[in-house]
Amino acid sequence: MLTEEERHRAAEDILRAETERKAIPQLSRTFPAMEIEDAYRVQDLWAEARIAKGARMVGHKIGLTSRAMQMASKMTEPDYGRILDDALYNDGAQIPADAFLKPRLEVELAFIMGEDLEGPGARIYDVMRATEFVTPALEIIDYRTEVPRAIVDTIADNAAFAAIVVGGRTIRPMDVDIRWVGATLSKNGIIEESGVSAAIMGHPAAGIAWLVNKLHAVDAKLEKGQIVLAGSFTRPVDIAAGDVIHADYGPLGAIGVSFV
Repeated sequence: MLTEEERHRAAEDILRAETERKAIPQLSRTFPAMEIEDAYRVQDLWAEARIAKGARMVGHKIGLTSRAMQMASKMTEPDYGRILDDALYNDGAQIPADAFLKPRLEVELAFIMGEDLEGPGARIYDVMRATEFVTPALEIIDYRTEVPRAIVDTIADNAAFAAIVVGGRTIRPMDVDIRWVGATLSKNGIIEESGVSAAIMGHPAAGIAWLVNKLHAVDAKLEKGQIVLAGSFTRPVDIAAGDVIHADYGPLGAIGVSFV
């Protein structure tokens, strides 16, 4: 475990990397005693610093929802991070590529909460009942630390969250079977990835139920109006300046953005 002073130093390192757009050495190397509890505390401190400078928290993201990614990270469960309002983009946006270090893109669904939801014991049906809308979304992931990364590096780094793009057709959670939302992800006219939302823990709401119960353990909850990214159902695709992205969700519409 780390001291509170070390946790503050780690959060400052992440903030510096984010500001300077330059990756820092892995926190797991700088602070070898770092554990998962420390990493989430570092994430807290990072978020508090960003909010103190004017950002506003608008939701959460869930990562490591696939078994393959959990095994690669030596984890037995997902992880989570925060979504801040200055990281929100809409369909059609021109996104500056130099706002990131080495960005990649993932296909997801976003849940918009219609009421507060807290644990313990939250289940999929609780999430569905508390959700007002579901909408297609893209997550831009980015890392502020060097490779190879330990899981504590990713968690402390806000679970690699960088930005979210929303678009397509907004639906109510019971409008379609959201386990079987399919999507293709194209870069510069070439389909790079495809997937189906059931790949997210069997049901996109499963990860959100997990998140609600994890937040309860730290005296937090999901709040009405918050956005929750449920996890990717494609592999991440590298992006750079000049790339044009099109994600086709079939009956749920599409999202298109460009990186400049």
